[in-house]
Amino acid sequence: MTTRRKNQIEYGDFQTPIELAIEVCRVVASTGFQPASILEPTCGVGGFLQAASQAFPAAGVIQGVDINAEYVESARQAMQLVPFEGRVSIEQADYFATDWPPILATLPRPLLVIGNPPWVTTAGLGAIGSTNTPQKTNSDSLRGIDAITGSSNFDISEWMLRQQVRWLLQDGGMIAVLCKTSVARKVLMNSWEQEIPVESARMYHIDAQRYFGAAVDACLFILQIGTTASCQECAEYASLESHSPTRTFGLRSGRLIADVRLHEQWGTLADKGLSGWRSGVKHDCSRVFEVQHDNGTFVNGADEVVVVEPHVLFPLMKSSDLAAQRLPSRYLLLTQRSISDTPERLCTQAPLAWQYLLKNGELLDRRKSSIYKNRPRFSMFGVGPYSFAPWKVAISGLYKRLTFCIVPPFQNQPVLFDDTCYFFPCRSREESELLLQLLDSQAAQEFLLAQIFWDAKRPITAGLLNTLSLEKLAQVLGYRSSDLPSLTERQRVEYGAATQQMVLALQ
Repeated sequence: MTTRRKNQIEYGDFQTPIELAIEVCRVVASTGFQPASILEPTCGVGGFLQAASQAFPAAGVIQGVDINAEYVESARQAMQLVPFEGRVSIEQADYFATDWPPILATLPRPLLVIGNPPWVTTAGLGAIGSTNTPQKTNSDSLRGIDAITGSSNFDISEWMLRQQVRWLLQDGGMIAVLCKTSVARKVLMNSWEQEIPVESARMYHIDAQRYFGAAVDACLFILQIGTTASCQECAEYASLESHSPTRTFGLRSGRLIADVRLHEQWGTLADKGLSGWRSGVKHDCSRVFEVQHDNGTFVNGADEVVVVEPHVLFPLMKSSDLAAQRLPSRYLLLTQRSISDTPERLCTQAPLAWQYLLKNGELLDRRKSSIYKNRPRFSMFGVGPYSFAPWKVAISGLYKRLTFCIVPPFQNQPVLFDDTCYFFPCRSREESELLLQLLDSQAAQEFLLAQIFWDAKRPITAGLLNTLSLEKLAQVLGYRSSDLPSLTERQRVEYGAATQQMVLALQ
């Protein structure tokens, strides 16, 4: 990695083009907010300072801070060319080592905090051995599995913005920054949960690829803090040129809702305690577990011929297969039939498969996810009686479209999915067709769209799908079918003896 690239990652060194800074300041000025002072805590070469001085000529003070001495000097020289009559101060300092309260005390109110904080996570900094991070605290009280699955990883800008919100608690003010859309939502959610007096919030999408060469969903995030007001909604705009929001997201009953209008229309379709939707099989080693049929033989990801018992191989579909609605092209070597099952049974029930696993044992033992710790060797997750239902309705969790499809048996076997897919098990073609009709209805689609943030790493999850009550949906749509009771009951109860018998029949 070059020094320049390392610095870009470590310090968020992506300088804001002056034309973008000017456009951002224009949008901020259009809100009617008139700052008495302007602070950019990571000012770089001063593009935002220049733009802000032109957009807010009545401001009395402009303060810039940056860790890079060369940038500080460039920003000072640039501001000398700007006809700004107020006081300008640009200093070199480390954001995380700076004692901010004395600086803030010198700035007249109302205060505008503006800029482009680093777009990097603590994990990204850790990967390059950087120590340019805030002191780590467990401010969200994360426990156990949250830390294991990565929830304790966070964006540096999120930490900075949360701190800046606290700067404005006493007298109010405005924050206007470029950041990831996910960061903006997290900061808003935290502010709402902490009952911070949010006066207004806006999010304007920007083309991060165009301006920064970054393939991320980013925005101009404008957050105005008052003293008593409390607004729990955020208007979302398609671009900086937009005059009307495309939708409004907000907090409802403690949950972040992507579209409050659709939620108000269809929110009654929600229910708790539903578990019909499941994720596919998680195994984390496609090179060994997944094989393809090639000229009468099975070949794994290392192009090795695989000879195992047929009854341990099941047709497999991935997100790309569901999105393209194509037939399975892979098979999964299944080591378990349930989470309580042990792969060691293959030693006697499928000795060829067991020898194949042993041969690749070193590779399988290197699977990184901590969920395999203290589990039997060669374990998988996301396997149960539901996996072997003959018919399924499934959807990809990765693609940015709400498209469900029916997945029938393939070559007289139930089709399995990888863990990027979600499915609802069905006992017959008729049942799966009914379920698809329900899910394709306007009511179901808009109910789900009200909760989906498409820029999320995995926009669709089993948890999301399980909030939609099929029973309530059928009532609203006026559906009557002999298959309805079976579908609605399967959403509410664990898989029992009847389903177990179905599994045995398939073996």
